[in-house]
Amino acid sequence: MSLPPEVDRPVETVERAIDIVDYLKENGPATIAEVTDHLGCAKSTTHRYLKTLEANSFLIEEDNKYRLGSRFLDYGIVARDRYPLYQEVKPKVDALADETDEKIWCVVEEHGRSVHIYGAQGKRSVRTYAHLGHRNYLHQHAAGKAILAYLPDERVNKIVEMYGLPAHTQYTITTEDELWEEIRTIRERGYALNIEESVEGLHAIGAPIKDENGFALGAISISGPANRLEGTFLRDELPTLLLGTVNEITINLTYA
Repeated sequence: MSLPPEVDRPVETVERAIDIVDYLKENGPATIAEVTDHLGCAKSTTHRYLKTLEANSFLIEEDNKYRLGSRFLDYGIVARDRYPLYQEVKPKVDALADETDEKIWCVVEEHGRSVHIYGAQGKRSVRTYAHLGHRNYLHQHAAGKAILAYLPDERVNKIVEMYGLPAHTQYTITTEDELWEEIRTIRERGYALNIEESVEGLHAIGAPIKDENGFALGAISISGPANRLEGTFLRDELPTLLLGTVNEITINLTYA
């Protein structure tokens, strides 16, 4: 787990508990021995952490293995519902899914990463690795790039400094020069394209939802197979539809 530079004295016990939760999220149910091996600490220490988390309903023990408890679901739903953006965006995302038959996501930025807070599936939408609550690198997908383009330049630089520009496919932006060229293009036309940058064979378009100062509160994306999202449909029809939707959301938020 990487920490921002301002956290120069992290609390080790909190870090270790978070490490356990992250490990179980990524690896599924695990035994004490497996978690101990991951942490690199004494088995008795691991046992105390696991039992404390279990006692507080954050973990469930079944068949000598630990998994995440549903208490996290409660926290996640509350966190999502308290976004001012969420209630306004939800019906618009649903309507776009119905109109396009593709996958629609609303994405926000937290701590320099993108978070998928709501999605809707059209009749022809395809599955990808993205899911509700998914955290990703902003530069790897259309909604994330749309957010980056409408953040202050110094904020963009800080995010790149913190996380770098790792590739997800051979088409992902991986240099700062490429990123700033892309940001200038997005600012000129008002939307971002993802041409197989997050998933090979997938195209997407993303547009920012902006506050009164013109900075991104979040973004909405439409994604689908490259053979469907291409040509004038991708570069003319969908931008018109998506920009109209985010404009309505922006107006509604401004006068809420």
